[in-house]
Amino acid sequence: METTPARTPHRLDPAGGCPHAVNARLLAQGAVAPVELPGGIEGMAVLGHEALKEFLQHPEVAKDACHFTALREGRIAPGWPLLTFATVPGMTTADGDDHRRLRSLVSRAFTPRRVAGLRPRIEGLTGSLLDALARAAAAGDGVADLRRHFALPLPMGVICELLGVDVRFRARLHDLGGKVVATDTPPAEAVAANRELLAVLEEIAAARTAHPGDDLTSALIAARDEDGDRLGPRELIGTLLLMIIAGHETTLNLITNAVRALCAHPAQLALVRAGEASWADVVEETLRWDAPVSYFPFRYPVRDLTVAGTVVPAGTPVLAGYSAAGRDPAAHGPDADRFDLTRAARPGAARHLSLGHGAHYCLGAPLARLEATVALERLFTRFPALRLAVPDDDLAPHAGFVGNSVRSLPVRLAPPGT
Repeated sequence: METTPARTPHRLDPAGGCPHAVNARLLAQGAVAPVELPGGIEGMAVLGHEALKEFLQHPEVAKDACHFTALREGRIAPGWPLLTFATVPGMTTADGDDHRRLRSLVSRAFTPRRVAGLRPRIEGLTGSLLDALARAAAAGDGVADLRRHFALPLPMGVICELLGVDVRFRARLHDLGGKVVATDTPPAEAVAANRELLAVLEEIAAARTAHPGDDLTSALIAARDEDGDRLGPRELIGTLLLMIIAGHETTLNLITNAVRALCAHPAQLALVRAGEASWADVVEETLRWDAPVSYFPFRYPVRDLTVAGTVVPAGTPVLAGYSAAGRDPAAHGPDADRFDLTRAARPGAARHLSLGHGAHYCLGAPLARLEATVALERLFTRFPALRLAVPDDDLAPHAGFVGNSVRSLPVRLAPPGT
């Protein structure tokens, strides 16, 4: 196979920003791009849909950071903003039998049947949060931040209830988790936040160990697989960290991005109201068009690989470019930049990769889809005149280049004068 000429690495801005214009430019040059990570670390990003699909299931691509050359050589400093992604013990950094063992211990809580059983609680929490959103708007001259008052507390409440996390910890966990995964957090602050976050999780685990309950944390502590294996202490804390951060940040961004997209595309919202598209269609098209995770760290080739004509050296940290793959014209057509709820009904329509692919496909995908579907349906039913309170161009992008959303989403719930 021919290889493409070397390209100048694209520097990923630690402060983040809307990824789509940059993605389009990089994709036009090839499906795989060299990137410069924070600290001048060389990496790669797989951006094209087919290239990413192949890469995510390649048998010679690993998740374990023992394959990360720069880390192994001591070139990664404490407080490096992506260090937690690379080194947290758990499913996202495990391979092969170890990954299967960890995933099997957790997956029992996320079967379709168990997730479906959560619907009444999700609907009840959604109703309470819509009341709170209305109160926030009434106190704010008709304007409320939908991200803060609705899109955040819904998934955070659900995952913390599942895990048996006390309400008093929830705001702190969100704040600390945000600092740990944001790529623009100063190193000293990131180290301190990570230390405090682990201490909180250890406190939660100790409480559930001493006083088990009918919750997932207690179940994980007691769980054994078919061979009698259980989660070790570090694996338990890493699993809790993963489930809390991934279990609310992804859905938070998904709900926020979907509301923003519908406000910007009223004709698409009209299709849902006319019964010509479903709320599930909204969720899937949002996942494709404005993926809640833009560049997800990391995977490492265990040998030099050629991916879509580009050589990716062994040990290179590789980002999964979900936001780019979702708008790849080669997979989604020349109108891939258009938000279209009928897209999935087209003959031969490609399925997005925004929740992963292969062995590491997102374990919480059914829960995220259910939460977002319930949230959107109830929100627009309760507030049919909902609209953005500021021009879309004035919305500040999410901090960092891993997540993809906006920092706040100010909305008006009622028509002017009501």
